[in-house]
Amino acid sequence: MSTRNSAQHGTADLDLVAGLLRDVPDFPTPGIRFWDLSAMLADGPGLAATTRLLAAATAEPPDVVVGIEARGFLLGAAVAHSLGLGVVAVRKQGKLPVVAASRSYDLEYGSATLELPAGVIRPGARALLVDDVLATGGTAAAACALVEGAGAAVAAVSVVLELPTLEGRARLGEHPVHALLTR
Repeated sequence: MSTRNSAQHGTADLDLVAGLLRDVPDFPTPGIRFWDLSAMLADGPGLAATTRLLAAATAEPPDVVVGIEARGFLLGAAVAHSLGLGVVAVRKQGKLPVVAASRSYDLEYGSATLELPAGVIRPGARALLVDDVLATGGTAAAACALVEGAGAAVAAVSVVLELPTLEGRARLGEHPVHALLTR
């Protein structure tokens, strides 16, 4: 596992986070490698290090953090708390009572739809999108489109792990991407 931004962030924090990730082969379907963050989330110092590193994704402070379904909720809430900001949960279809917009996208192993709750992102806000893994980029691209559709700007997309061979970064166009680790 390699690290990114080691000059900008403490190598010890990156090493701690990398050591807490678990590679699970053939989940959720054969041929897919799932990256489990459970041990990192359960480890106080590991979660604190991850939060610090994810929060450092933008040069200018964002106005809101957007956590992407589902592990992005946990990480996004921690980042928002550390920055003194609110967090918006971009959810899978059918989970929100009031929806501003929805966006369908393809995954490595299927398709899905994300929804943005109505009335929670103010136009002109700078949003930091947080998720666990950037793989094919479909989920992150859909979340970016929802945020921009609400009139906000994507300040950056910040993820724990990027899988560069799946070229997800290319689907995000000009949006800045901040990946703590690559595999």
